[in-house]
Amino acid sequence: MYFDAPKVKNEIIAWIADYFNNNGKGCLAVIGLSGGKDSTVTAALCVKALGAERVFAVLMPQGRQWDIDTAKEIAEFLKIKSCEINILDTVNSIVNAVENAGNPLNETARVNIPARVRMTLLYALSAIACGRVANTGNLSEDYIGYSTKFGDSAGDFSPLSSLTATEVKAIGRELELPVRFIEKIPEDGLSGKTDEENFGFSYEILDRYIREGICEDPEIKEKIDRLHKNNLHKSQHIPSYKICR
Repeated sequence: MYFDAPKVKNEIIAWIADYFNNNGKGCLAVIGLSGGKDSTVTAALCVKALGAERVFAVLMPQGRQWDIDTAKEIAEFLKIKSCEINILDTVNSIVNAVENAGNPLNETARVNIPARVRMTLLYALSAIACGRVANTGNLSEDYIGYSTKFGDSAGDFSPLSSLTATEVKAIGRELELPVRFIEKIPEDGLSGKTDEENFGFSYEILDRYIREGICEDPEIKEKIDRLHKNNLHKSQHIPSYKICR
């Protein structure tokens, strides 16, 4: 399926500029910069829309992060201000408090805590800087719920949520970002696995299924459908009771 990357790139840049014009004139775009393609492309789009002086990157390793230098290199390449806050002590404090209260953590809770700590920091810094927090998720991840509710699924504006992972790469190339930033193997930074190891299938398979409805492996198709159905709650507004009068 044809994807008009130049056209979409320009539309997103205009959309970001319009969002800030209507929802925070003069505010900064605050971005959690992980070193992955999604946050990199989001930051680059914001630079085009707002100027480098209005983009603020936050690096949030948990202890020692092997690719933290990549995130620093991206911030330098884009000429944007950044700060680094290590979340290890905060995460450990929460984990210890929960477990000391007699609630042993399971893997789901343990993996999701860092993502929610990071989003808390982004909103704290956004409040200080008069900013708007960027959601950096893409359609591929959102489709199968590969995100943390109230963690990396949160944000004030979301430039990439209608684009598959494959399309995000195409936008990155249109922005003339170095290939090493765009093609960096994606991983969640939480479980120690790559995204595709967590999925059990490739982005290529997922993106083709999303855009064309084609998946030649029935087991993978069933898994994608199941993940999509089970995680729809992450992308929907909080259900609320409506009183009948």
